[in-house]
Amino acid sequence: MWIADHWKDYEVIDTTNKEKLERWGDYLLIRPDPQVIWDTGQSDPRWKQRNGHYHRSAKGGGEWEFFHLPDEWTIGYELGDMGRLTFHLKPFSFKHTGLFPEQAANWEWFSQRIRRKQRPADRPVRILNLFAYTGGATLAAAAAGAAVTHVDASKGMVAWAKENAVSSGLGDAPIRWLVDDCTKFVEREIRRGNRYDGIIMDPPSYGRGPKGEIWKIEESLWPFLQLTTRLLSEDALFFLINSYTTGLQPAVLSYMINAALVKTHGGRVEADEIGLPVSGNGLILPCGASGRWSRE
Repeated sequence: MWIADHWKDYEVIDTTNKEKLERWGDYLLIRPDPQVIWDTGQSDPRWKQRNGHYHRSAKGGGEWEFFHLPDEWTIGYELGDMGRLTFHLKPFSFKHTGLFPEQAANWEWFSQRIRRKQRPADRPVRILNLFAYTGGATLAAAAAGAAVTHVDASKGMVAWAKENAVSSGLGDAPIRWLVDDCTKFVEREIRRGNRYDGIIMDPPSYGRGPKGEIWKIEESLWPFLQLTTRLLSEDALFFLINSYTTGLQPAVLSYMINAALVKTHGGRVEADEIGLPVSGNGLILPCGASGRWSRE
């Protein structure tokens, strides 16, 4: 398992009975987690000191209950000697806060590859971040010295990502911010002849593009993966797929990436769960899966 264990401003404190207790900077949140099928009790007193609690509804969805929680606050992540990334957080629909902390394990992985790649001064490492959300991976790649193209279908998410970039001291970094349907964007980039040295994608299980385009991951991911590999440069560094969909386990990601990439680009593929340490008991909470292709 790849573990995001370098956080100082975030921690999973405890988990029990389909919920997890987290510290986000100075604030404590309780959020649902369907993987927490164990009931180990709430011995930590901080369960009762929560600032926000997202209650799931038996009919689907749910709602937040707040206890002295600000509308918005920030936390940071130290990306080695590449600087501090700053993220604006706020509770919004379906339990989210605007950040997936477990992805720091992948930020560390690809940022080191970007840093090691030697390029001429007029040819920076070019990274494409698809389904880019609030920009955690975009900021990590930019902090490592890459020129990043950030694509998401939500105008609000792209605006949020820009705020994070400014707060991280990356407001002037070479980042293209695009509100677009990812499939249509990739098709246009292929026609334009543009190429990228690294591609990151975090596809949703289900979604709609800005013009109502339907995305269903079981039907859409494989053809989209085949399409997107055509954007890799001849000496590309990496390709990363993240999955929070139950059916897309690490072995599935590994098989797909091998089938789509290795025959034409060589390199090696690895896939595993990503997780976060639970400070209260020393165990690891699984949080999804990632598949990685790299040149070396």
